[in-house]
Amino acid sequence: QVQLQESGPGLVKPSQTVSLTCTVSGGSITTNGYHWSWIRQPPGKGLEWMGSIGYSGGTYYSPSLKSRTSISRDTSKNVFILQLSSVTPEDTAVYYCARGYAGTYEYEYWGQGTQVTVSS
Repeated sequence: QVQLQESGPGLVKPSQTVSLTCTVSGGSITTNGYHWSWIRQPPGKGLEWMGSIGYSGGTYYSPSLKSRTSISRDTSKNVFILQLSSVTPEDTAVYYCARGYAGTYEYEYWGQGTQVTVSS
């Protein structure tokens, strides 16, 4: 059973960079055939895919967030990391990490989500 757990600061100030870590257990982030994604849900809105890192390390980003988003990984710790820069209150959301099937937007496992609030 694959499990994902998000961690990071719950409150950040505008213009700062928020860094979130997804710790994966029960499976390796380098396993062929999967990608590892960050998805968020602002209050009262739907899910928004932010970006993914593939099993080989390739990254893919939402065009609307590409200039502010970076996803990396540490294979020795089996974690992948989201960095979102120049945050504004509009980035307030619940942030989820998830494992999906390569080449699809079909997700098999999700973390429980972590609230990030951007406020001065």
